[in-house]
Amino acid sequence: MKRREFIQKTAASTALVGLGLSLNSFKSTDKTDIKHLTILHTNDVHSYIDPFPADHPRNPNMGGVARRASLIESIRQENPNLLLLDAGDIFQGTPYFNYYGGELELKLMSMMKYDLGTMGNHDFDNGIDGFYSQMHNANFDFVTSNYNFENTVLQGKTKPYKIFNKNGIKVGIFGVGIELAGLVDKKNYKETVYLNPVETAQEITRILKQEQKCDLVICLSHLGYKYKDEPEKISDVKLATLTKDIDLIIGGHTHTFLDKPTVLKNSEGKEVIVNQAGCYGINLGRIDFYFDNDKSKSHNGKSIIV
Repeated sequence: MKRREFIQKTAASTALVGLGLSLNSFKSTDKTDIKHLTILHTNDVHSYIDPFPADHPRNPNMGGVARRASLIESIRQENPNLLLLDAGDIFQGTPYFNYYGGELELKLMSMMKYDLGTMGNHDFDNGIDGFYSQMHNANFDFVTSNYNFENTVLQGKTKPYKIFNKNGIKVGIFGVGIELAGLVDKKNYKETVYLNPVETAQEITRILKQEQKCDLVICLSHLGYKYKDEPEKISDVKLATLTKDIDLIIGGHTHTFLDKPTVLKNSEGKEVIVNQAGCYGINLGRIDFYFDNDKSKSHNGKSIIV
């Protein structure tokens, strides 16, 4: 099946109706007109449920699901207009995964009320069947637009994108994953077909911006932030500059700790925000968007140590 046909076929049932606002520079000073949307995100948590011990040489007393849950809840009370997202590699890294096979991770994420996730390469570590067998523990969806799961157990179980309406702000979110060949054993991903992430992203963003009129388009990426030794390898930085209509790329895979988001220019010279929150649940990424009645927006972002 061709990439465009695959996207159109699998995306047909994902659209929701919402109110449209455009995104330009934020100008209004009338606080009563501002709509505030908070994006919280994690990546590469790798089954780290407990905090690091106090005597750990690099990350003493950092991380832990209980602390993250408390932090998320406090931010929700501050702004209930919030989306909680994950950019992949939920699995693999501690005995919790070896023993429970991903059950605990997905149940805890559901308790924290994650809204959406994408798949990383380590989420295939128990095979595509292992991931499928645990999906019922997730009370949230997975978006993967450049993995064609036709002829596998995941056919129809993930979505190419999902649209949320948060207080009149229409947010379209899609996922792109890294090439599995050479990184993951073929027997683990079976008949999964990898699609070009740049071409796929452009087709998805066309749907989200032009057809669905989304105000904010977010890419959950497990491509990696950038590769100094392999400058031609597709990464979040390259994806941002080679495409248009993506407002925010939330990344994973390279375990990159950013104190604040990187702001780049897309193929049309417009701003794209790129962020990644390191790994192991040590940081929680936060980006706040402010939307105005005159169809303008502003943002600020930071990483919060858990």
